[in-house]
Amino acid sequence: MALNYLWIAFFIVAFVVALIKLIFTGDTEIFKLIIDGMFDSSEVAVMKIALPLAGVMTFFMGLLNVGERAGAINFLARLVGPFFNRLFPEIPKNHPANGQMIMNFSANMLGLDNAATPFGLKAMQSLQELNPSKDVASNAQIMFMVLHSAGPVLIPLSIMAQRSIYGAADPSDIFIPCLIATYVATVTGLLFVAIRQRINLFDKVILSWLGGISLFIGLVLWYFSSIPKEQIEVVSKIASNVILFTFIISFLLGALRKKVDVFSAFIEGAKGGFETSVKIIPYLVAMLVAIGALRNSGALTWVVDGMKFAFSLTGINTDFTDALPTALMHPLSGGGSRAMMIDTMKTFGADSFAGRLSCVFQGSSDTIFYVLALYFGSVNIRNTRYTLWAGLTADLVSVITAIWVSYIFFH
Repeated sequence: MALNYLWIAFFIVAFVVALIKLIFTGDTEIFKLIIDGMFDSSEVAVMKIALPLAGVMTFFMGLLNVGERAGAINFLARLVGPFFNRLFPEIPKNHPANGQMIMNFSANMLGLDNAATPFGLKAMQSLQELNPSKDVASNAQIMFMVLHSAGPVLIPLSIMAQRSIYGAADPSDIFIPCLIATYVATVTGLLFVAIRQRINLFDKVILSWLGGISLFIGLVLWYFSSIPKEQIEVVSKIASNVILFTFIISFLLGALRKKVDVFSAFIEGAKGGFETSVKIIPYLVAMLVAIGALRNSGALTWVVDGMKFAFSLTGINTDFTDALPTALMHPLSGGGSRAMMIDTMKTFGADSFAGRLSCVFQGSSDTIFYVLALYFGSVNIRNTRYTLWAGLTADLVSVITAIWVSYIFFH
């Protein structure tokens, strides 16, 4: 219901803002801009997201089927079983969904979005098979979506690349702030959902896994802070792609070892990739068109200007407000927030405080509205319960953390 009302509100707010601009400022182009943007957003949803995704989906869905036949997914499920059995008590032990989710999280952490999406959609389909109410999000699906949308990305490669393009002296200097912000966001999302689902967070298995993950994050921070800055991007790029290709090879070799007809298994699994890509088109169009209308109306600009004025009245430093468009757009549209990030770097400079902070915003969480439309749309879930509010809470915490660590590192 929350998503329903927010979706309607996007159009109403866009219309009201455009009407005000037409009447009071004489902007005769504003409604044309919004309508043109709606057509463009519809095209982007289908031609630049859903259809290109079909090829990636087809390959990785086929690969996942090979991995399941080889026993690799079940191995991952057993490996993380003790931890996931506490976080996802509805999922049977050693269920393939556990392995599929860990594949999704692993690809996300490596910054490999194209690989993470097929793994995540397959996991969502497996969770839907266990869901007793097919149009209502289950507890397990909510936990998975919130952890995914918090965006635990270890290495923000694409953001570093954009910083390099726009002349940053050290493109990787946002790495540690991004990692801190995204980790805090992930823990916040986990706590929000765990409290709502009455999961015992003081269970020794949960505490030991969270402690181990925290230690791993700390070691990554220590390692990358100890090597020359120019090596960070090179090392992370090599490591992430080598790890992904190792997964692929291990699936294929494992299937050969079990005498699986690998090619037939791949084709069987790949058939579902295109079907899933087509199924999500209506949900993507709905969300991207609404977000485009809100953005093109100028409503977000008004919000940023209002926040800048409000913060200026408190007497606190308001340098962070120049980067807020990226933070406000990020829950709505990954492409839109990336455009805001680039615009901030172009306007203020890649090495300015606003330029760096906008990059930290971009790298500290995922796009919650897009994620909801994509993943829940793939299994036809209409009632997402409190998923949106959990995701937005994690995003808000990531924004606050990003501002805090950026003032420490860059101001």
